[in-house]
Amino acid sequence: MAQEFFNHIDGKWLVAKSGRAFENRNPANRDDLIGLFPASDVADVDAAVTAAKKAFAIWRLVPAPKRGEILYRVGELLKKYKEELARIETREMGKVLKEARGDVQEGIDCAFLNAGEGRRLFGETTPAELPNKFAMSVRAPIGVCALITPWNFPLAIPTWKLFPALICGNTVILKPAEDTPHTASRFVEILNQAGVPPGVVNLIHGRGEEVGAALVRHKDVQLVSFTGSAAVGREIASVCGQSLKRVSLELGGKNAQIVMEDADLDLAIEGALWGAFGTTGQRCTATSRLIVHRDIAKKITDALVTRAEQIKIGDGLDESVEMGPLINQAARGKVLRYSEIGKQEGARLLTGGAIHDAGACANGYFFQPTIFAQVKPTMRIAQEEIFGPVLSIIEIESFAEAIDVLNGTAYGLSSSIYTNDVTRAFRAMRDIEAGITYINGPTIGAEVHLPFGGVKDTGNGHREAGTTVYDIFTEWKSIYVDYSGKLQKAQIDNAE
Repeated sequence: MAQEFFNHIDGKWLVAKSGRAFENRNPANRDDLIGLFPASDVADVDAAVTAAKKAFAIWRLVPAPKRGEILYRVGELLKKYKEELARIETREMGKVLKEARGDVQEGIDCAFLNAGEGRRLFGETTPAELPNKFAMSVRAPIGVCALITPWNFPLAIPTWKLFPALICGNTVILKPAEDTPHTASRFVEILNQAGVPPGVVNLIHGRGEEVGAALVRHKDVQLVSFTGSAAVGREIASVCGQSLKRVSLELGGKNAQIVMEDADLDLAIEGALWGAFGTTGQRCTATSRLIVHRDIAKKITDALVTRAEQIKIGDGLDESVEMGPLINQAARGKVLRYSEIGKQEGARLLTGGAIHDAGACANGYFFQPTIFAQVKPTMRIAQEEIFGPVLSIIEIESFAEAIDVLNGTAYGLSSSIYTNDVTRAFRAMRDIEAGITYINGPTIGAEVHLPFGGVKDTGNGHREAGTTVYDIFTEWKSIYVDYSGKLQKAQIDNAE
């Protein structure tokens, strides 16, 4: 008998009003049925929004330091249940345990960061232009927030959104990806255990086309925070624009690592392997392009192929495994199609490019680590987000050409350059068009206390994490106090 899971609305665990459910299966072993989850629809969304709206009237008045104390307890509980959460993640998403533990640790870090912010949430004071008058600005919560999160970081990304929303005094409806509902359910159980009041956090499972679309269109949802594809992000922005609803979008990437001829090559190779094949390439910050100076291209390429072919593929619950499966059959099919596209475009397939179904991997969505050489910057495999373990090597002859190639895509999320030339490093920091730049490090590895996001088609200008995230989840209010005891006419010519 499959385990049954529920929505969480106004402090209660409920089945979908339709009575429908969907299966959640292990991508490393399709025979492993994790459970049945509610296939929710508009009726469930209406109930969740009603609960969140009612709770907002109370939660917004709880002092921010008290809200912070609850988030601190959440952080302590995430520490306590770290291993359990990591194993839940690996079973339903596929990433290896070491990476899943890192995902949970991001959530822990995010909890403590936002808990501390409960005693800050700084506004500004400034001198008034008139005598006996005080001027300041403060942050105010927005209201009901819909958080639509992806499957590749099923705990970390919800915490990036949910903790800032709560500390600012908002209430939320969390809609997790259909591929990773178990992690979200366990997360909400932990929030309840920490003392989050009923209605402040509501959880709705279901398909994006039903639940996500209903949340985006709901008149009482004041803010939508979405992480996912650029195509879906554009649709959400269009819908939200009709009602002037606030929307924060963190979308795709086509990230590149530059390796110049003066770089530490061993370090650059390690960085490229981790950036390209960590999380099976299923990160918005994954290294999908390697831009290499021609003088060192053969040495780098040969070493990468050798190392890629040694990567141990399998079930991430096995501590010795280095790369797990893709998330589902559609994702694997997409990676396979792009491998064929690369060959058709004239790129040279050096290794991989095929489904990995040997032995214990026969019943999962595994794919071989794939490397293409002789890739032109305009090829589709160098321009379009693949979201899998595919690395395209592009040779360049100069630093200027490397920067041009790196910038030559529609995306601008993460970037990297390996060089021992400080002049090149600082020019790269200045000239690269991306929200994140690493010097002598891979394109993955963001920290929760710095802004996260990108430019161009990577988003709509907002930044998650750090302190910039509070500009997503608060409104600025300017306040003036006139204690002169008389009418002082501002914004007219008061000059004597």
